[in-house]
Order: sequence, then structure tokens, then C-alpha cells
Amino acid sequence: MPPPRRRRPASTPVVLWVLTAATVLLLATGVAATGAPSTPGPTSPATDAQRWDPELAGSAVRVQVAGGTARLATPRDGEPERAGSLRGARRQGFLDLGAHTFARAVDRLDVPIVADLPPGTSAVASVRGRDDAGRWSEWVPAAPGAPALLPTPSRTVALRLALAAPVTGTGPAVRAVSVRADRETGAQRTLTPRASYRVFATREGLVGGTTANGHVITENDQFVALPSGQALDGDGKGDYSVRLCTPAGRCATVPVWDIGPWNTDDDYWNAAPPRKKFPDVPQGTPEAQVAYSDHYHDGQDGFGRTVKNPAGIDVADGTFRALGLGDNGYVTVDYLWTGRAGQAPADVHLGTADSPQAPVTVRSTPSTGGTDQGLVANAAQVDVQCHVAGDAVTGRHGASSDWLRIDTDRYVPAAWVATTTPPPAC
Repeated sequence: MPPPRRRRPASTPVVLWVLTAATVLLLATGVAATGAPSTPGPTSPATDAQRWDPELAGSAVRVQVAGGTARLATPRDGEPERAGSLRGARRQGFLDLGAHTFARAVDRLDVPIVADLPPGTSAVASVRGRDDAGRWSEWVPAAPGAPALLPTPSRTVALRLALAAPVTGTGPAVRAVSVRADRETGAQRTLTPRASYRVFATREGLVGGTTANGHVITENDQFVALPSGQALDGDGKGDYSVRLCTPAGRCATVPVWDIGPWNTDDDYWNAAPPRKKFPDVPQGTPEAQVAYSDHYHDGQDGFGRTVKNPAGIDVADGTFRALGLGDNGYVTVDYLWTGRAGQAPADVHLGTADSPQAPVTVRSTPSTGGTDQGLVANAAQVDVQCHVAGDAVTGRHGASSDWLRIDTDRYVPAAWVATTTPPPAC
């Protein structure tokens, strides 16, 4: 396959309607404040639209809400201001507005935002849907004129705001947000297979800094960073987990708690579409990789920085050591939330975000004496194939001699794993 052509990706046009000298309405419906419709898109929404008008309140990371307005927070003395993997490129914060259950399933969501946007700042709304089995889709951004399309219709939808600004200067101010949801007519979206790619991994380091989701980094942490917020989990959560395997066959399953390296909007594991940026780069190839090897985008990342390694994933220090990685290098990564619709989640509970325990060891047999094959971190979600009797283990869910097979010749004790649906016998 020839290397991708070199170019600077074009900016996505944004339609803004001015309300005052400083306030704009970001209208993802394509309808202006006067109610005059814009040019319709390639598909038409159904007529039974439903609406959700959330308050600006919820779980916040680097965002503060005061007087009905959400802004990037001013860090307290001694508090790290930026997410670790952004490495000073930009200020960013998130406001999770919670979830809402609609009367009918929806898959097309317009999210108008009323916000003050000084030059160089942004306020982006993203939504995700939960399927009947309890699994969440990726976070899907909704832009003016480009509503979010969920991969499958969902009744329960979550909303998150991402605020961003240059390192210095005034940030955005969000005053209101609403969700207008319906079913897209003519949409034919099918379940894509599990994404699995070989990418270059770097050690995150940055101990004492904070991740994009607000987690304070320690030297024994178990998580990774991916260069897109579409798969960013909350601190202590594992809806988006990856399995990393070294060439020697040692694997670790850990949650995605940070954004990086290099880019913040490069969901390279997705096809184009829906890959949101760098669509001429092959699926499974991070932009940083071709910038480094082929001088794509003039050898720069999305912030204009010279790319100095081809990294597509950052690995926390604890995971890096557990995998036996002596230096940065290539690993095989399975993006476990992909290709999973309809399968009930299995969550590993070892402790809490404030008081985590050591990761559970993956064994070659359902016994405590089986060969150490790697680890599963606290909060991660794993694939469960079946269960089998083995050595008794006492864990978060009591004492049990049940073991769960998560891959060929790889087992974890059921005493540490919460499953919503009992797996079949092996």
C-alpha cells in the first residue's frame, strides 16, 4: 500500500449564529435561531423528536460551574493544570452531565450549545448510548451541521462537554446545552469487528501529574492513554479498556484514563468514516506514526509539534513494567469496546480509584499455581468466554472456586470479576 499523501488536513467548517458581540449559538441541528432551515443533510430525521435539557451540573474535571456558566477551572496552588499527555499543548476540561433515558430509542442527536468562544477556544458536546446489555458506545461528538450518530439505537444516552483553550488567555464559557434526539431514517449501520492493531507504545511517566480524566498519576498505575477523547473513561471506570500484548506474548488489560500521545482527536482504530480526523491515513495507523516515518502533515502532530516518535499509545509506568517492556516499542492492542454490542460487560473490581489494589494475575490454568500470563487492572472490562472450576480464591465478591476464561489458556478468578450474565461452562 503506498504511503498516504502528505497534506495538512482541512479545517472542518463550523456554522455560527451570532447572538451578541460575545455569545454564539453552536447549532448542530442546522436550524438558525430564527427557525429558518439550512440545507438538509444526506439523511432525514424522523418526526418524533425527543428533547433533553440538562442542567450544567455533574462530574467535572478542570471545569467549574458558577452562576449557571461552565468555564475551565483555575488550578489551585500546587495542582497540575493540564492533562499529563497533552504536555502543555492546550488546556482542556470535561463536564459529564450524566445520562438520560428517552421514551423511545434514538440514534441521531443534535446538541445545540450556547457559549462564549474567544478565538482559539472550543466547546464540544459528545454523546454515547448504552445498549440493552449495558455496554456503552464510544463518545460521539456532535458538531454544528453534523449531529452525532450512535452505532446502534439506544434509549439511555449520556452527555459530556469538552472545553478547550490555549495555554494562556480566556477560555470558553458555556451557558446552556440541550439534546434533540430522534431516529435517523435510511441509516444502515452494522457492527464492526473487533479493532486490533500493532502500534508503537511509549511509557507515560509524568508521575504526580494528572490524566485527562483527573486521575493523579502514580508510579505503579495501570492504565493507558489513547490520542482521542472518544474512548476516555472516568477515573475508576473501565467502559473503554484495551488489551496490550508484547511480542513475547505477555498481556495486560487496563482502562483508558488519559488522552495522548501527540494528538487528542485521532481515533485511528476507527474506519473513515467515522474516523474523525486524518481520513487519508489507513485505519489502525496513528497520525503520529506516518508523521514520523513519512513526513505526513509536514512531520507534525495536530498541534504543530514535530513528532519525535511514532507512538499511538502511552502506557502507565506500572503496566509498562508488568509487561516487561524495557524500552518503548511495538505492541499489539485490542480495543475491547469495539465489536462488542449485545454482549454483557464483565468488570474487574479490585479496589477503588482512591484505594486500588494490585492487579489480578492472569493464569495459564484455573489455579493459583498456573503460569503468570499477565494482568488485569482494577476497573478494566474483560471478555469472558466461559467458566470452569479451579482453586478457591477470596476476592471482592467473596470466596469462589470459579474461574473465568478470558482467552485461550488464560484465566482469572471469578471472585474479582462482576458479570451481569452468568457465562456458560467451558
